[in-house]
Amino acid sequence: MPGERASMNPRRRLLLAAGCAVTSAVLPLDAIGAQGLAAATPWPTRPVRILVGFPGGSSPDLTARALAEPLLQALGQPVVVENRPGASGNIAADLVAKARDGHTLGLMINGNLTIARLLNPKTPYDPFKDLAPVSLIGTAPLVLTVPASYGGTAQDFVKAGLRAGDTWSYGTPGLGTVAHLGMELIKAQTGLTPVHVPYPGNPQVMNAMVGGQIQLALLPPGLAMAQVRAGRLKAIAVTSAGRSSLVAELPSLAELGIAGVDLEVWNALAVPAGMPQAVVQRLAGLVSAMVRSPEMRQRLYAQGWQVVGSSPEGLAHRMRQDAAVLGGVLARQGIRNE
Repeated sequence: MPGERASMNPRRRLLLAAGCAVTSAVLPLDAIGAQGLAAATPWPTRPVRILVGFPGGSSPDLTARALAEPLLQALGQPVVVENRPGASGNIAADLVAKARDGHTLGLMINGNLTIARLLNPKTPYDPFKDLAPVSLIGTAPLVLTVPASYGGTAQDFVKAGLRAGDTWSYGTPGLGTVAHLGMELIKAQTGLTPVHVPYPGNPQVMNAMVGGQIQLALLPPGLAMAQVRAGRLKAIAVTSAGRSSLVAELPSLAELGIAGVDLEVWNALAVPAGMPQAVVQRLAGLVSAMVRSPEMRQRLYAQGWQVVGSSPEGLAHRMRQDAAVLGGVLARQGIRNE
């Protein structure tokens, strides 16, 4: 009714409009054949799963859960976030790549969508062949953090690390993640020699640092700064080329004399490569509209993300770009996982 539409709040109108756009027809992938999309039933016809390759409380998990509620309202079907941690997120990425139910999405990080095969040729999926990009959701630099007990200044960091040698260790959410490659770049640029300790996800990395098991980590701003402001960690610098609006008070590594480190972590939505293109495009439009809305933009910013909300083509471009950059780090540092 016209009166009902006029009284509808702006957020509801946005979700309703986006949901109406996602009326593409699709059967489970293994059931789609010559009959084509025209004969298929409206999508989605069952609950939608978002697989996350890291534990609850990690940055990808928080983003997936932020999307779940508005997606439920727009799609009219339950949206369930499932955590399948392991192998730096590649276990979940492989499950998405092999999904044939037509209702499985993946919330992934850089490595899952770029260098998975470059890092380990035995990785059971190819991100460029087995996954379809949907939308680049958000980007952020990483924050170089140390325990609260660190008594030096940011400017003293390299000298303190050189004195410590391999008695220092650093934690990451896994081999080949941007946190791992970023720290290896820092080592190469400074002569530092901390030992790498991989964990299932960043929550475990933070717990290990607070508990004194490790001395360094590159963490997403949304996770790092909450601990810094609580007095449990100290922040040294960010990995972006210059200062970031997410943590404007922190210097870049370049300001501390550590050149050549310009890396971002990002998260994105992807689906199996066999998903009908009409569904991919319309889902991308829905997600892009959601993350760019003022309410969601503020929520993701509070989590430490600069919102992008790209098209599938925009995400595909970023995947190719980062594969070249991160692949170069793998080659220069001789990093492989076989």
